[in-house]
Amino acid sequence: MPSTECLVEEGIGEHRAVLLQDGRIVHARIDWLDALVAGQVEDAVLASRAAGSSRGTARFANGEEALVDRLPREASEGARLRLEVTRAAMPETGRAKLAQARPATAAPGPRPSLADTLRAEGWSPKVVRRFPADWDEVWAEAEQGSTSFAGGTLHFALTPAMTVIDVDGDLPPRELALAAVAPLASALERFDLAGNIGIDFPTLEANVDRKAIDAALDAQLDHWPHERTAMNGFGFVQIVARLRRPSLLHRLRFDAAGAAARRLLRQAEQVDDPGALLLTCNPAVDAALTADWLAQLARRSGRAVRIETNPALALTATFAQAVTS
Repeated sequence: MPSTECLVEEGIGEHRAVLLQDGRIVHARIDWLDALVAGQVEDAVLASRAAGSSRGTARFANGEEALVDRLPREASEGARLRLEVTRAAMPETGRAKLAQARPATAAPGPRPSLADTLRAEGWSPKVVRRFPADWDEVWAEAEQGSTSFAGGTLHFALTPAMTVIDVDGDLPPRELALAAVAPLASALERFDLAGNIGIDFPTLEANVDRKAIDAALDAQLDHWPHERTAMNGFGFVQIVARLRRPSLLHRLRFDAAGAAARRLLRQAEQVDDPGALLLTCNPAVDAALTADWLAQLARRSGRAVRIETNPALALTATFAQAVTS
């Protein structure tokens, strides 16, 4: 029976969680600590509501607004309502979809941490200083938006309507589709994907071949709550899973500099050599580093912190080291 462990790193500007199975990351999740999170219960102000509608927008204490459904008939603009966040805001190109919330009766409380959320889901997370498995490999896959398997590659594209996954490779169509199923199922969990997901498999003309892919998907995704369509004649499958937060792909695509800044802080916290901390990065990454984050790094490490920028560096080419001069 596989050994499973849920671990959390509570970093600066970002909490990270992994589910390890026999030492391998099978699920990953990040929380940037800066916005409403699913499960949060708070008293908010009803900011707007169209006459006769059960929907409106509410403003929370942090200034963030959320779409609210199931509004009581008597609630008017300016009223205070107790709300539970059901979905965090979702970043998109040029905009962000507002968080979603609904009226609640539970007692309000502080924003749940990532560890709190995992406990509410039935996990027993352990907070650690450093993951034993290589988080950077998962981070790099998500940043590239692709993952390879024997005979092919999965390419992930984020659109406002859905996440589209293209199955590409040089195997015969049926073999390629079958070979992609297990890596696809793994990637969905590893990248924390949910919502509307479209998978573009190779076109399979024979109905028996399409049914073979459907059976393989059933076997690989039987433990993952979702609904899906059968493969159509063009090789397309649609999956719908409950959406509660941005995936790793969304975080890294729509705020690449912010993601790189948080990664650089993590690198700095793991420097063991003595001396001041020197952070080297692209100027855009430097601009994403807040004064509060740098103060936290100095306090946690007990070191002076210096930054050097180089516009020739890619956003992901961040480096932290100890210096004595």
